[in-house]
Amino acid sequence: MSCRVCTSDNQNTFPTEIAIHLPGLSTPHVFLYPKVVVCIDCGFTEFSIPETELCVLRDGIGPSAAAS
Repeated sequence: MSCRVCTSDNQNTFPTEIAIHLPGLSTPHVFLYPKVVVCIDCGFTEFSIPETELCVLRDGIGPSAAAS
């Protein structure tokens, strides 16, 4: 698949660790470990968020509260 920004085929997949900070200082972070696809020519990067973590982001609550 080509890059959505520059149409290059020069892309690679990398493992990552991402912490998404929800608003508020006492709110726990949502941790993700997706593989990201990076366009080596322009730097455009994309990944998808699993449904479990997506629900946490949608509802704006920490992961421990979502499991309750």
